[in-house]
Amino acid sequence: MSTMWGLTVRGICELDGKVLLLKVRSRSSHDANKWEIPGGKVKKCEYFDEALKREYLEETGLEIDIKSLHNVVRNDYTACKTSEEVKSIQLIMKVTCQSDEITISREHDDYGWFSWDEIDEMIENGLLTPAAANAFGKN
Repeated sequence: MSTMWGLTVRGICELDGKVLLLKVRSRSSHDANKWEIPGGKVKKCEYFDEALKREYLEETGLEIDIKSLHNVVRNDYTACKTSEEVKSIQLIMKVTCQSDEITISREHDDYGWFSWDEIDEMIENGLLTPAAANAFGKN
């Protein structure tokens, strides 16, 4: 069986020195109750920048501008619906937003704005998803 490859795009949004993270819902089969960077999978025939803007709007209610590439990491996982092994390339972008008014989707239980020191501490304590810890370059 051939390996599936996927593309995920996430955006690190910093506002007033704090970074936005979302808490994965407690009922999730992946990384329940851990914190992650907003974003998601790029759909077939979708440009990755449009995917990031779509995912951000769905997950946070925010409209974003994409500024730069921050990191590229690989995050392998097993697809929930098909049980296929997926090798996922994650593009981690730096983004900006004009507001800190967040409306989370049903994918998440909570959100927060965290300082870089708080994020370092959260990584040390295993509170971030492995993909998010990798994205910040702290693994």
